[in-house]
Amino acid sequence: MRPAAAALVFDLDGTLVDSEPHYYEANRRVLAGQGVRDFSWERYTHYIGIGALDALAAQRAEYRIATPAEELLAEQDRVYLELIRGRIEVFPGMARLVELAHAAGLPMAVASGSTREAIDAALTGSAVGALLPVRVSAEEVPRGKPAPDVFEAAAHRLGVPPQRCVVVEDAAPGVTAALAAGMRCVAVPSVLRAADEPVFASAGLCFPGGQETFDAEAVLAWVRERADGAAPATDS
Repeated sequence: MRPAAAALVFDLDGTLVDSEPHYYEANRRVLAGQGVRDFSWERYTHYIGIGALDALAAQRAEYRIATPAEELLAEQDRVYLELIRGRIEVFPGMARLVELAHAAGLPMAVASGSTREAIDAALTGSAVGALLPVRVSAEEVPRGKPAPDVFEAAAHRLGVPPQRCVVVEDAAPGVTAALAAGMRCVAVPSVLRAADEPVFASAGLCFPGGQETFDAEAVLAWVRERADGAAPATDS
């Protein structure tokens, strides 16, 4: 049987859902509890796109925190889950893309640096949660982004070869991970000042204006045009 023409693999935070402000607040509170009082949004943006545990491990080293990263993650998840209950929003353009892809019969998955509990909490009850039952957390694979493990695991669970997968990502580490997995990538930068980072130019399709300029119909058309199993495209 011929493999599926294409599959979509979505990053979650900052791509599918508007969760980064909540993650920043949870991160800020956890660090404040460890005596770090000057953790700004600007500093937080440097950690966007890598796994939550990896980010906390880096912060632990940076701020010389004695508490193990795993304990920091458990506390951050607790705070984050309290913050998002009933407050998380799916970006409208992304909801539209999920609905269009579902109607077209394209397999879909979510591959995120968040814990599985946080992924499920963000999607449960959302407009697209029921359409995205295949979910992979960085805690389920050996390495988080920018390593390709989480995307490779998503492709395996979908039963679709990596070269037929298209990743939708908002951050440079995620784009790097998608390309390392041999997948095409649609980039929708969540931090607009980072849109000129070289890695975004390597994405097959990029919306440098972020979610406000995202076009779900254009993405689906682009995916269909390239659903031939060829090597990842680098045109934009």
